[in-house]
Amino acid sequence: MTHIKVIIPAFNEADSIAKVINEIPDHVNEIIVINNASTDDTAENAEKAGATVLTELNKGYGYACLKGMQYIAEQSIKPDIIVFIDGDYSDYPKELDKIIAPIINDDVDFVIGARKKQLREKGSMTPQQHFGNWLATFLMKILFGAKFSDLGPFRGIKYNKLLALQMEDKTYGWTVEMQLKAIKQKLSYVEVPVRYKRRIGVSKVSGTIKGAIFAGIKILGWIFKYSFK
Repeated sequence: MTHIKVIIPAFNEADSIAKVINEIPDHVNEIIVINNASTDDTAENAEKAGATVLTELNKGYGYACLKGMQYIAEQSIKPDIIVFIDGDYSDYPKELDKIIAPIINDDVDFVIGARKKQLREKGSMTPQQHFGNWLATFLMKILFGAKFSDLGPFRGIKYNKLLALQMEDKTYGWTVEMQLKAIKQKLSYVEVPVRYKRRIGVSKVSGTIKGAIFAGIKILGWIFKYSFK
């Protein structure tokens, strides 16, 4: 039986985190929420909902994901698949089975949940998210021949392949780093269309000018760094 763990980075997602946890399919073996320096009841609500809760005081999406990976590395039983999903309830957790299906059925290494226009709720993505996704995937296509259309955070990957990527970004560049390294290491990958809705609360990245600028710099930095390797 396929062993699956879910990693959820969460910073001040007290109003949404339990909804995310409760809608993840029951066959997932463990849900790991990384409380990323929250100042609200994110940790308490996640624990009440049945998740394993870790604390990462260094703010940053990558910091949180790496904390989850460190925890998994210390466990005696290793998973077959890791799924990443945000804690803001913008994705549909029940679609996890769509994410992992190509891995289980077709032996694909890496799957991105692509937030296709026809499946997105109006206003669920900001203009800066639209532009950032377009620019990043366009550059990856031109520079590396990649076939990505999105940097969607809802994604699944074989655990051994994730370890081989040697992920290192601590903040906004985590998703694009994973995709770039997957290309470089010639992992098999596909996108599956997923629904997307307005998040609960305000985005800490695209919802602020500072966050959007820093995210853009990080994403472009990773792309150009790899274009010279």
